[in-house]
Amino acid sequence: MDIDLTAVLICGFLFVGMPWLFLHYSSKFRAAKGISQQDEQLLDDLYSAARRLDARLESIERIIAADNPNWKESALPHQRTRELEDRREHHR
Repeated sequence: MDIDLTAVLICGFLFVGMPWLFLHYSSKFRAAKGISQQDEQLLDDLYSAARRLDARLESIERIIAADNPNWKESALPHQRTRELEDRREHHR
């Protein structure tokens, strides 16, 4: 009788328990692959904030350029030097 109970438990685990565990965790992993609604909303908010900041930066650059058209060269002298070097190498 002891062997019969052990055999039933082993068969039950093999034919019911193992497939249930496999299907349960495979569905959990499949659901976890995508992003949640909360994460998607956060990404949308960050994207909107980045677009607004970009628009503000463009406005500030236009205002500064109206006062001083060559402000970029004076603000970033190493960038101007690098551009000139690139042009010289391109013409060679």
